[in-house]
Amino acid sequence: MGKRTFGKVMPQALSRKMEIMGQQIMLARKRRHLSMQDIADRATVTRLTVSKVEHGDPTVSMGIYARVLYALNLENDIMLLAADDALGRQLQDEELL
Repeated sequence: MGKRTFGKVMPQALSRKMEIMGQQIMLARKRRHLSMQDIADRATVTRLTVSKVEHGDPTVSMGIYARVLYALNLENDIMLLAADDALGRQLQDEELL
């Protein structure tokens, strides 16, 4: 079973991916030798919010994730979300046949 978020269950596989994303953000911060407070100040959020992001908390807004990525100079990574829509392109191609 997955995490509960606002009364709904998040699929376990998706919860795991959120956790991995949080770990990747934490590693990016550590590689830059920045503290959670440094990122919090740059992203204009609290240290607790940065901690939630680094744990992949699904209740944190996407905008906050974007601000944390910006604070790490990783804002271009947002453009990778849904960029490779292989299934969508396949469905579109099938409609054209």
